Amino acid sequence: MGSLRLGSIPDDRPVKRNVLLPAALDKDLKIYADLLAMETGQTAVAVEKIIPAMLERFIHTDREFLKARRTKRLVDKSKREASLS
Repeated sequence: MGSLRLGSIPDDRPVKRNVLLPAALDKDLKIYADLLAMETGQTAVAVEKIIPAMLERFIHTDREFLKARRTKRLVDKSKREASLS
């Protein structure tokens, strides 16, 4: 088996969100968590831990999002500088 896209899950200060998932997606997430646990040598990986890591990876590899975020930062910075002048 090849490597999964996620590595070890970092422990970070969480922000609580409630999300409803389709049953099929929940089943796949449980399978993914089990596979990740086996691959990393852990006894178990909680689905609640992999969802944020998956979303973070998705966002950080979306080129259009990154480009839009950079553009927004530049616009926000120029607005702040203009207000200080």
